[in-house]
Amino acid sequence: GTGGAGKSSLTDELIRRLRLDQDDTRRVAVISIDPSRRKSGGALLGDRIRMNAIGPWGRNGQQRVFMRSLATRDFGSEISACLPDVIVACKCAGFDLVIVETSGIGQGDAAIVPHVDVPLYVMTPEFGAASQLEKIDMLDFAEFVAINKFDRKGAADALRDVAKQVQRNREAFAKRPDEMPVFGTIASRFNDDGVTALYQALAPRLAELGLPLAEGRLPRVATRHSTQGTPVVPPARVRYLAEIADAVRAYKRRAREQARLARELQQLRETARMLHENDATRGGARKTVLALAEPREAALDAQARKLLAMWPDMVKAYAGDEYVVKIRDKEIRTALVHTTLSGNKIRKVALPKYEDHGELLQWLLLENVPGSFPFTAGTFAFKRENEDPTRMFAGEGDAFRTNRRFKLLSAGMPAKRLSTAFDSVTLYGHDPDPRPDIYGKVGNSGVSIATLDDLKVLY
Repeated sequence: GTGGAGKSSLTDELIRRLRLDQDDTRRVAVISIDPSRRKSGGALLGDRIRMNAIGPWGRNGQQRVFMRSLATRDFGSEISACLPDVIVACKCAGFDLVIVETSGIGQGDAAIVPHVDVPLYVMTPEFGAASQLEKIDMLDFAEFVAINKFDRKGAADALRDVAKQVQRNREAFAKRPDEMPVFGTIASRFNDDGVTALYQALAPRLAELGLPLAEGRLPRVATRHSTQGTPVVPPARVRYLAEIADAVRAYKRRAREQARLARELQQLRETARMLHENDATRGGARKTVLALAEPREAALDAQARKLLAMWPDMVKAYAGDEYVVKIRDKEIRTALVHTTLSGNKIRKVALPKYEDHGELLQWLLLENVPGSFPFTAGTFAFKRENEDPTRMFAGEGDAFRTNRRFKLLSAGMPAKRLSTAFDSVTLYGHDPDPRPDIYGKVGNSGVSIATLDDLKVLY
């Protein structure tokens, strides 16, 4: 397959399914080939870092999978010149199945075909226009085709186009395109049904060629592509962070534009006032100035007008010694002045001394006072001064028992807080099994919160 298509990850997932399906009774050899660099001659043999299912299973498990990485040591081929000898050596060693993974190939490369019984071509949905498929040699020779990374945009269309191309290459017009051996897989996803479908199509073919297979333990799947459409980042939210940045930049642009309108409107009104006070007979000039102010007043939105209208009341509210907030029928008073040890009085909130409406509106739209949008350091006007919360740091038993204990401790108290820390299952490093994908801790104090229902019960 092509470079970066996920060949190693797919190989690992197929091996995992073979071992599960056959109760880990078959011996497998994996020959992984990586390209040598033309300039330095070196090769990064990195395919093994994708392998999670090739180690011994169980505490006394036997080594069932052997892996060997090779460099091509050549710049015109995707396979190594010693590959035939390596395959013969694996056969002599008694391996039931030999898997050869090539380095990344181009459109006209198919050197692997003479060396294998069952060619499998791995690609991704990003192959360009459908006409590019006509140029891919391996689509003529591959018995199976896997479109990996099937969670990417356009994967369903790619599956259809590749299936039609395979149908044309084989001249199998008596069959439908969806009957072609083309599978959509997501090798990076645990227990992907597309990979399972590919394995269950490969297994009978390998059995025909002499691989001893018992009756499979894996349940049959009725699909040819991944159906669990839940990628890490859903397609609709791929630009989620970019959209947030765009929204913030657009808001700031609008704030600056509104500030400019407010400044010009104030300046024009002041100009009209001064013209009238200086010479009442110059009505024409005054009308011209007011005419210039009208479109600016119309362009000033309702939020900007409201903020400017509320500013005098806000200055008055923060000018006293106490700030009063009414919540339902309760009146909360907060001291606005803090007296230091040396007797200096410092105001908790210092308002700007702006008189220019443009500067003032820009400050209100981009900073504002605590508790008002877009102030970002908190949603309340002031921090609470007095609170004696009942806090429970450690859980006890399950979520139900922890909730009951919290209610017992906080009964009759004026404030209630449940302090919670969520620790990952690997925090204490207890390794219950040598298998790389089994890692966790057992027996530590705390409450297991494994589901949303547990979380609802806890609180």
